Amino acid sequence: MRPKIILFGDSITEESFDVGGWGAALAHHFCRTVDVVLRGYSGYNTRWALLGMDKIFPVEDGASSPIAVTIFFGANDACLSDRSSAFQHVPLHEYKQNLNSIISLIKKRWPSIVVLLVTPPPIDEDGRLRYPYGDNHGVPERTNEAAGAYAKECVTIGEECGVSVVDVWSKMQQFPDWGKSFLRDGLHLTPSGNKIVFEEVLEKLKKAGLGVDTLPVDLPVFSDIDPNDPLKAFQSSDISSK
Repeated sequence: MRPKIILFGDSITEESFDVGGWGAALAHHFCRTVDVVLRGYSGYNTRWALLGMDKIFPVEDGASSPIAVTIFFGANDACLSDRSSAFQHVPLHEYKQNLNSIISLIKKRWPSIVVLLVTPPPIDEDGRLRYPYGDNHGVPERTNEAAGAYAKECVTIGEECGVSVVDVWSKMQQFPDWGKSFLRDGLHLTPSGNKIVFEEVLEKLKKAGLGVDTLPVDLPVFSDIDPNDPLKAFQSSDISSK
């Protein structure tokens, strides 16, 4: 069976298999070597994600361990507690505890798995005003300052747990006009924003030894198949990525 990379997160992960999405780009990149499995849940925060862990990551007899998982939460946790998305808000200290618990549960189940945290993206507050969630009386339900606090905590958690972190909050803001270039509604990603996430995730996976040049393919590439003796290629124990 092919190894698996699981994408676990909120709507930014759920939408990642849309046209131009970062998950679809990963699936294409690893098309001969890895099954990229989507576990994205729109609107979820870390509190609700933690409650669903047993169903999201069931113990399956005989199933192979996934080789990597991305954990991409915080955009909803960082909703302001006094505005229309307050029901999604998770205090910063609990966000840290929840992420620690999620990482611990995954590592306990699959000790050798590569865990990759992804910070919440920056927030374009003007974009949120143009695409509001509920009636916030002219103010956004999310702010970039709040998202930044959760992103910083995510980076700290990665350091404490010894796992890699993709800091998209910081990365995206290195570019001019990032709010309109990378975020279609002040929060969710444009194709350009998806490209940033894809490239950053791919770089971290490569550093962890998970690249198409190191992972074997499950069946021989056609150039290795002798049309006069095709069985030989399929019986080879040295099928490697090309």
